[in-house]
Amino acid sequence: MSKSKAFYIILAIILAAISIAYVSVRGDTYVISFDVSNRADEITTEDIDADGNGLIYEVTDTRIGDDEVVVEIRSIPGARGTGIISVDLGDYLNTNKVVYVHRYGIITADDYFGNCTGGIIIPICTLIYLVAVVIGLIRKYRADVRQEFYQYRNIRELGALIYLFALILGQIQYIIGYNGLIGLIHSVFNSASMFSGFALPVAFVLSIMVTVSNIKLIRSEGRNWRNMLGFLLGIALCFATVFPDVLSDYLQQAQWIDVHNQNAPWYYVELAVENLVMILVTYLECILLATVVFGYKAARRIPAFDKTHILILGCAINSDGTLTKLLQGRADRAVEFAKMQKEATGKGIIFVPSGGQGSDEVISEAAAVRNYLNGIGIDDSRILMEDKSVNTHENFRNSAALINETCENPKIAFSTTNYHVFRSGLLAARQGIKAEGIGSRTRSYFWINAFIREFIATMVTERKAHIKTIAVLFAVMVLMIMTFYISNNPGILYR
Repeated sequence: MSKSKAFYIILAIILAAISIAYVSVRGDTYVISFDVSNRADEITTEDIDADGNGLIYEVTDTRIGDDEVVVEIRSIPGARGTGIISVDLGDYLNTNKVVYVHRYGIITADDYFGNCTGGIIIPICTLIYLVAVVIGLIRKYRADVRQEFYQYRNIRELGALIYLFALILGQIQYIIGYNGLIGLIHSVFNSASMFSGFALPVAFVLSIMVTVSNIKLIRSEGRNWRNMLGFLLGIALCFATVFPDVLSDYLQQAQWIDVHNQNAPWYYVELAVENLVMILVTYLECILLATVVFGYKAARRIPAFDKTHILILGCAINSDGTLTKLLQGRADRAVEFAKMQKEATGKGIIFVPSGGQGSDEVISEAAAVRNYLNGIGIDDSRILMEDKSVNTHENFRNSAALINETCENPKIAFSTTNYHVFRSGLLAARQGIKAEGIGSRTRSYFWINAFIREFIATMVTERKAHIKTIAVLFAVMVLMIMTFYISNNPGILYR
């Protein structure tokens, strides 16, 4: 176990112990305030009924003010159970409060895991722990980015930070209106809901932007499902964000299912489905935001001017063997970087066009790039061609092997289209190839949809890590739902 993990485990144990100790010391008493408006002058102590008095708790003080009645109670040692404290308001009206006495004498109100004296320590300790986690995660994130920019853990860490900041804001708000452990769990769910609600306008605007770009893309590139990915993702995010509310409204009015009975399973099934969807949407949005940040940073990065080789990643060429605008942009960006390095350090660079020949191509992609470089004045002595690869993974593997045959300590850069830089760097890093990317520009209508494709492709590649994270989130949610069930049905603990 690493020192950082041990620290957070110890910190959690310490904060939990502080919370338990504080609540144990103060939790055996509880002060209940009843709003009686203008009836206080008509109310006497005889109008106050403390069911359970002398059995599980005793009334230690009663105060009748101008607009409120205050009742203080203390638990009876060794007793536990449920009681009701009520105030008779006259005219057949009354107001009451349900209280629970736990095994060790702690009194909670409204819910079995509701508010208790001293319970405010729980969200305070939770907030302290979250802040400590965020500080530690920021330090780890910055260290990981410095160590290796092209690592998917950087996206996961940034996504976690985005959500933790939202969770901290929710906790600060909750401390002001603390309402027990159940309220704490509600605040976690509400943080996900708040984040998704905040992201809904963004997803809606994104859907419109992507739809417009997709129309241009389809007119230019043809109609196929890949050219609609951005639009479909935007619509899916909008639908998933409003789905829990739509489902809740439908089930609340449905006649074929009862989701109102807190003793029935369907109430908790609905609660689980709503919050699971909300958590998944929030998770996806956090990862998407983090991917956008890293995609933008990767596209804007300029590699250090100490490179010996620059790899030009191939893509489809024209039917006559000339470069498409996309591939020409990659070649031109590589040439531009070579000039920048030459001017800055006087150091030359070897161009490595990479890409095999497709079944519908007259020559290999690498040969097409070489011909283009020759045409703009770059001699073959500065070109090392790799013409066997069929995908980005092989581009790096085959090119690195070829470079290592001719250079002992190569320093490699690679040129690709801006939306493709980060994922290309990931593919290189997974093979142990240290390379820095530089991105060429492309049309905006193509960039948006292509970036969405890259995002989905990366999610699929990292599916095991995402499945593990989602499984943990699901397990935590199930524990929260179980807490709701126990709080609504405390009798199962008395059996």
